[in-house]
Amino acid sequence: MQPETQNQSVQWGSSTDVAVSQNRVLRNTYLLLAVSLIPTIIGAAVGTSLFNFSFMRASPIIASLAVLAIFYGWIFMIEKNKNTSLGLYLLLGFTFFMGLLLGPLLQKTLGFRNGGQLVMMAAGGTAGVFFILSGIAANAKRDFSFLGKFVMVGVIVAMLAVVANIFLQIPALSLALCGVFIILSSAIILWQINDIVRGGETNYISATLTLYVSIYNIFTSLLQILGIVGGDRD
Repeated sequence: MQPETQNQSVQWGSSTDVAVSQNRVLRNTYLLLAVSLIPTIIGAAVGTSLFNFSFMRASPIIASLAVLAIFYGWIFMIEKNKNTSLGLYLLLGFTFFMGLLLGPLLQKTLGFRNGGQLVMMAAGGTAGVFFILSGIAANAKRDFSFLGKFVMVGVIVAMLAVVANIFLQIPALSLALCGVFIILSSAIILWQINDIVRGGETNYISATLTLYVSIYNIFTSLLQILGIVGGDRD
């Protein structure tokens, strides 16, 4: 009986260590995600107030392709350095850059008479979606790993559609893509947090990057939809 008791103790200790590690990753992820919003807000303020994006409107195709190249190149560098302090600084720089990119959308939205209200609605809706999904993912007994393949295929298809629409400039497709990104980003949040809780994701920088991009996509997509259906120009 003694060897079995010792083995059970070892297993219990190992399980406890794993749980502590998972909670640490989740806690650090939430903390870094909150911190990452600070440079985003600063970047958005700078982009909205001080930047003139006329050069992007003059050559929208070249500008859009350049932004995509910088976006994915920056993500690659963060992932490559996710185990070092450089990865952390790259992530914070990335969130500032993404804040700057909000400039044209915020300028357009704030041009509506109810622009401020639309921004607050989009921010509130994004926060609501995130908190609800994170609560489900962290507490549900179900394994959401099956969403991984769906998300991967969906993101590839969506990005191909984005690149195509850079050239086609079809408003209906832009609106449809906003809905697709909201669904995909919601699924990514559910999958990523569940993956942390179950011990699949152990790097909080990588997890924060995934969640940040998902939240960003939900916010910008909601803001575009609200601007189209609820923008008041009078």
